[in-house]
Amino acid sequence: MNRLRTRLILVFVLATILPLGLTLWTSLALLERSLKLAPLAELDEVSQSLQRTGRELYVVSKELLRRDAADGKIAPKHLKPDEAQAFWDSGKAEGFELAGNQGDRLDYFVRGQNEVLVYSRPMGIATEELTRQYASAREAFERSAGRDLRRGFSATMLVVAAALWLGALAALVFLAAHISRPVRRLTQGLGRVAAGDLDARVEPGGSDEIGEAVTAFNHMADQLQQAREHLIHVTRLASWQALARKMAHEVKNSLTPIRLTMEEIISRGPNQDGAFLEQASQIVADEVQTLEKRVRAFSQFAAEPPVEPREIDVNAMVEERVSFLKSSHPDVIYNMSLAPGSPTAVADPDLIKGVLTNLLENAAEAARPGGVVLARTALAGSKLNIEVHDSGPGLSSQARSSLFEPTISFKKGGMGLGLSIARRSALLCGGDLQTLEGELGGAAFRVILVAHQ
Repeated sequence: MNRLRTRLILVFVLATILPLGLTLWTSLALLERSLKLAPLAELDEVSQSLQRTGRELYVVSKELLRRDAADGKIAPKHLKPDEAQAFWDSGKAEGFELAGNQGDRLDYFVRGQNEVLVYSRPMGIATEELTRQYASAREAFERSAGRDLRRGFSATMLVVAAALWLGALAALVFLAAHISRPVRRLTQGLGRVAAGDLDARVEPGGSDEIGEAVTAFNHMADQLQQAREHLIHVTRLASWQALARKMAHEVKNSLTPIRLTMEEIISRGPNQDGAFLEQASQIVADEVQTLEKRVRAFSQFAAEPPVEPREIDVNAMVEERVSFLKSSHPDVIYNMSLAPGSPTAVADPDLIKGVLTNLLENAAEAARPGGVVLARTALAGSKLNIEVHDSGPGLSSQARSSLFEPTISFKKGGMGLGLSIARRSALLCGGDLQTLEGELGGAAFRVILVAHQ
C-alpha cells in the first residue's frame, strides 16, 4: 500500500513544482525590471549637481554682497565688538556667515574702528534645507550601492519558497501515511478473509469514509463467520438427517416383527413355562419400546418441521415453561430476571417452547437437587435474548467444541439430539442458540430471537 502514498506524493510534486517555478521566474523577472527602472544613477547625478549649484550660489552671493557693500548699495548695521564676538575674536578683516531662517540670508562682516559693519543679502533659498536634502540623497545612494538588492531579494525569495514547499511536502507525507495506513490494514484484512481466515478484523478508527469502510469490513467478516458456522451446522444436520432416515427405515423393519412375536408369546399365557416366558417377553418388550422411542426421535430429527412465525410474549412464555418444569424438579431453585414491560419476538411459539423446555430441563438436571437455575430475558437492539444459567459443573472445552453436533446419548431418557434440534429450531426462527459464560458457575445458553418492532 506504499504505492498509494508514493502516488499521492508524486501527484503533489507534479501539481506544485511547475506553478512554483513559474511564480519564482515571474517574481525574479519583475524584480530585475524594477531594479532597472530604479533612478539610482539619476539620483546620484542630481545630488552632485545640487551640491555644485549650492556652492556656486554661495560664491556668487558672496561676490555680489561684497560688491554691493563696496558700492554703497547696501546700508550696513553697526555692531559693537561684543555683539559679534566670534567674528571680532577671529581677527579677520571680513567674513561671511549664513543666517536667517534655515540659512536664507547671507551676512557680510567687515571689521571697523571699534565696531563691526554687517551687510546682509537674501539667498533666495533655504541653504540648510538644501544641504539636508543633499545629505539624505547621498546617504540613500550610498546605502543602495553598498548592498546587492538583486541577490539578496532573490536569495530570500528562493529560501522562503523552498521552505514553504518542503513544509507542505512534509505535511503531505504525514497525511499520506495517515491515509494509507488504514487502507493498508483493510487490504491485509481482505487478503486474510480471501485466504479463508474469517477471524480477521481491522482495528476501527475514525469517522470518515475509510473508518466507515473498516466498520463495514468488520461487519461483513462477522456476517461471513456466522454464515459459515450456520452453513457447517446445517450441513452436519443434513448429513445426520440422511443417516436418521436410513436408520429409522432399517431399525423399524426389524422392530416390527420382534414386537409382534413378543406380543404373541405373551398372549399364549403360561402354557409354555409362563413365568419365564412372561419375564423374558417383558424384558424384550421394554427394550423394543426403547428402540422405538429412539427411532421416533431420529424420525423427528430428520423431518423438516413447519415454521409458523407469530408475535410471542417472551416473558410470559418463560414464566409458563418455568412453572411447568418446577413440578418435575421440586428440589431445584428457579429464579427469573425478566426484561421490563412485555417484549415480544417474531418466532414459531411451538419451536421456541421446545427450545426452552430442552434448555431448562438440561439446566435442572445439571444443577441437581439444591441447585439453582436462572432464566433471564433482555432486549439488545433489534434482538431479544433469552438466557438460561445453571449452578452445575459446567462444560469442558472439549464438550463445547461439539456441543451442538448430533450424537447418540445413553443417559436415561436422552437421545443425544436435544441441543442440535434446539439450535436448528432457533435458526429456523431467524435467530440462533449460543453458549456463554455462566453466572452461576455452570453452563449457560443464550437464545437469540428477532424482536418485534
